[in-house]
Amino acid sequence: MLRRVLVTGCSGAGKSALVAEMAGRGYEVRREPGRRVIRAETRTGGRGLPWEDAERFARLCLKLAIADWEEARAGTVIFDRGVLEAALALERLGFVAEAAAALDAYGYDAPVILAPPWPELFRADTERRQGAAEAEAEFAGIEACLNRTGLAAAHLPRDSVAARADWLEARLGAG
Repeated sequence: MLRRVLVTGCSGAGKSALVAEMAGRGYEVRREPGRRVIRAETRTGGRGLPWEDAERFARLCLKLAIADWEEARAGTVIFDRGVLEAALALERLGFVAEAAAALDAYGYDAPVILAPPWPELFRADTERRQGAAEAEAEFAGIEACLNRTGLAAAHLPRDSVAARADWLEARLGAG
């Protein structure tokens, strides 16, 4: 049996730390496509960076997220962001039909794990140049997409990384 579990939500809300903890507990994980694209584009001098060429960035993220999705074969695979966020980026750029097709073709199992804004935790860095307000607007878009597609979400509690991982393991065991 294959379960694709998406961890999404507000930038800077602790998603990547949770996914790293789950990897340490033996779960198969897929790291955030956006950060992987930024690192690759920076390393190669590419322009597919969200602050330089947002469309190229979104398309590269979508390509990587689809590859991650397709590589998942069995067991529980936990995704630190994925197709949903890349499709929403394309949607914001006006590629609505393309975004909808990606969302229809590459879904995740319910519930999606949704990390709400956590202002005290949020930090910008060289790969996350957006501010907290932009991150919260992104979260609102993700939440609206989940609502309109009818995909159930479970809000990640504000707690330590270990406690969040325990919470997620309990949800995975129950579902």
